[in-house]
Amino acid sequence: MSKPFQFKQFTILQDHCAMKVGTDGVLLGAWASVKNNPSSILDIGAGTGLLALMLAQRCNAETIDALEIDDAAYEQCVENFEASPWSDRLFCYHAGLDEFCQEVDDTYDLIVSNPPFYSENVSTGSSSRDRARQNLSLPFEELLQCASQLLAENGILSIIVPFKEENSLLQTSKSLGLYPKRITRVKGNSASEIKRSLLEFGFHKTEASEKELIIEINRHVYTSEYQELTKEFYLKM
Repeated sequence: MSKPFQFKQFTILQDHCAMKVGTDGVLLGAWASVKNNPSSILDIGAGTGLLALMLAQRCNAETIDALEIDDAAYEQCVENFEASPWSDRLFCYHAGLDEFCQEVDDTYDLIVSNPPFYSENVSTGSSSRDRARQNLSLPFEELLQCASQLLAENGILSIIVPFKEENSLLQTSKSLGLYPKRITRVKGNSASEIKRSLLEFGFHKTEASEKELIIEINRHVYTSEYQELTKEFYLKM
C-alpha cells in the first residue's frame, strides 16, 4: 500500500491511484505561471489531484477544475480535494477529454497537464498504471487540440513532456495556433542528459524564453534553483 505524500499545506492519498506523486508533477505544479492571476484553471488527467492542489495553494483562482477518466483515480482525487484547505474551489469531473471538450463551453485562463507519456507499449502488469503511463489514453495531439479549444484568448497552457517529444509537440502546437512562451529543459544532474521539457504555450507569438533546470548536485543534494522552485511544497526544503 502506498503511503500518503505529505506536503507543507496538504496531503496526497495515493493508494488507489496508478500514478503516484512524482518529480514531474511537482515540477509542473511549481513552474506553471500564475502571474496573470488566473480566475479559472483546468488540470487535464488529474490523477491524485496534485497539480490542482498545488495551484490552489499558489493562487486565488475561484474555479479549479480537474479531469480524470480512471474510476479509482477520480475517487482518490475527490478525496484529496475534499480533505484540502481549498475544497470549495476544487472540482473533479469524471470524464475523458474528448467528451469534456464537446460538452463544456467555458474557457480557462490556465490549463495544466502532466500527460501519461510512455509511447512505447510497456506493460507493468497493472492495467490502470499502464493506461496512465501510455499516451494511448491521451495522445499529445488530442491534448493540444482540446486545450486550444478550452483556453481563453490570453490563457496559458503548461505541460511537462519527455524531452524527446519536445520538437513534435512544438510542430503540432504551431499548427493549432499555440506558440511557446517559456521552455525549461530539466536534467537530473549536470552530467545527465536532458530528460524532460516544461512547456508554456499561448495564442500570441512571442520570443520564447529558454532555460535549463538541474535538480541535483549529488544524490539528495538539491540545486538552489530546484529548492527555490519547490520550497513552498516539500517538507524537506
